[in-house]
Amino acid sequence: MDDKGFMTLKALQQYFHEQLDSIYGQNEVSSFFRLLIEYKLNIKPVELALAPNQTISKTIQEQFDEVIKRLIREEPIQYIIGETEFIGLTFKVNKHTLIPRPETEELVQWMIDEISNSSIQQPTILDIGTGSGCIAVSLAKSLPDAKVYAIDISKNALYVAIENAILNNVEVNFIQADILNLKSELEDLKYDYIVSNPPYVRELEKASIKNNVLRHEPHLALFVQNEDPLQFYKTICELAVHNLKPKGRLFFEINQYLETEMTQLLRTYKFESIALRKDLFGNYRMLKAIKP
Repeated sequence: MDDKGFMTLKALQQYFHEQLDSIYGQNEVSSFFRLLIEYKLNIKPVELALAPNQTISKTIQEQFDEVIKRLIREEPIQYIIGETEFIGLTFKVNKHTLIPRPETEELVQWMIDEISNSSIQQPTILDIGTGSGCIAVSLAKSLPDAKVYAIDISKNALYVAIENAILNNVEVNFIQADILNLKSELEDLKYDYIVSNPPYVRELEKASIKNNVLRHEPHLALFVQNEDPLQFYKTICELAVHNLKPKGRLFFEINQYLETEMTQLLRTYKFESIALRKDLFGNYRMLKAIKP
């Protein structure tokens, strides 16, 4: 505090660590603090180092107190800030959307590389279970000649996805639909590429899920029943059989524990050139297959 009772940035940082280090560890709390001062105060980390005795208002102190309460409840920092970065783009996120993951970035980059090097002039792409729209919007941004469609069962998620398309200045055709009961104009269209990151975490895997995910991210977009963990993949394969063009590509993000079952499923539906790819952590998380 200074002589007038105002808290300095240095004191705020110390208070932040006192409240949160025991939950997250010093390094992660430091990362949170840098994000928050940049987002709320427009202060870069280097400025914090150069001006640690800069004072902050009571209003800002109260805002940080509220943030600390939310972090103690293990609410994701992305929801608190209201946005995150994905492939260099900014995306709004909230409790109705999953927070985009690094492995999804890898999947999208795989698609961008393949589509960019293909001979298809104006590719048509369908993203199933779009959530925040991170896949569809990123593809539309990197592939301006593509016509991108995206569906989700959640109207609230689609509101966020539409906002993200506007934010990133791209056009995506968003449609509310249930892939397990699909009755829409999508049935009559043919696509060069279909991509999906559907729910794939089995109920039995909940014990290994961190609280910030389990308590706050939408279970509708995460979990499937133990008895039928490939339910969404089967339905999407059936759609792809009818709606992918010949030699069209199907891309999936998958459960790392079910890569063998996924490969067998795609063979059942007569897909060819099935390729698994590992993420940065060495787990099989992505799959590509070609329709005959």
